[in-house]
Amino acid sequence: MDFLRKLVDGEKALRIWLFASLICNMGIVVTGAVVRLTASGLGCSTWPKCTEESYVPHEASGIHGLIEFGNRTLTFVLIIAALGAFIAAWRNRGPRTKLWWITLGIGIGIPFQGVIGGVTVLTQLNPFVVALHLMLSVALIVICVWSLQVASGRPAIMVNARQRTAVIATFAACMLATWIGTVVTGSGPHAGDEDAVRTGFQIEVVAKFHGLSAWLVVALTLVCLFLFRGLPQVRRMMGTLLLVVLAQGAIGYIQYFLGVPALIVAMHMVGLTVLTAVAARPLVTTARSTHVDQSGADASTALHAS
Repeated sequence: MDFLRKLVDGEKALRIWLFASLICNMGIVVTGAVVRLTASGLGCSTWPKCTEESYVPHEASGIHGLIEFGNRTLTFVLIIAALGAFIAAWRNRGPRTKLWWITLGIGIGIPFQGVIGGVTVLTQLNPFVVALHLMLSVALIVICVWSLQVASGRPAIMVNARQRTAVIATFAACMLATWIGTVVTGSGPHAGDEDAVRTGFQIEVVAKFHGLSAWLVVALTLVCLFLFRGLPQVRRMMGTLLLVVLAQGAIGYIQYFLGVPALIVAMHMVGLTVLTAVAARPLVTTARSTHVDQSGADASTALHAS
């Protein structure tokens, strides 16, 4: 029992569990991409079983069954990380605190995510259900970043209404670009199975919309860099976001012009998880204050920055 308590007691343990939950939720996006890129989406032909006869793949399922089953098994790793974070939040911050509710939400979201994953199989990888599956993972990554901010105990960086609106708009543009990216995926050659249903959209058209949405993120990030010139901490976050967006965009253009090779697509999915976490940081670390002047004075930074 003492050993188990040591695993969850203390601020260090709390931060480790929260960070582990974040990494696991980022990782499942990448392993899900591997399932899709290897055409293993229907390696297990049904859900919750892998086949009609068994919960585990049999020899006839081949490598695709093993890949799909492996990805399903990783859900239990996410559950362990979420449970550890929840218990650590409970023991270190108490029940019904803000962090307690956030970690509870993450814990509920993971099995719900598993159910949606099952629906994707039962609908033969319907691209819109697959998109929902990914977007929930993106939402869980955002919430995990939020949990780390709350656990840090650092006060929010107070910004004016115009600055806060710019932060929200930039984050919303990132989410829009991500969703359009799922439409591109559902219209392209890597939909998880050779016989999977596609959206029916022309991939060239939706890819161009995806590219425009990425440039919108770049433009809004540049606006934020200008607006936060008096708040260096937020400006650094936005600078990091700009670098990640540009790198992600470069990978996107490379994969498009090379005919979407699987390895480059996998790199793009890794970039998606990093982009999501980086975009979430300014969203969860800033808050609107009516007492901050329109220039975002350095005095606000001195008072509220960590």
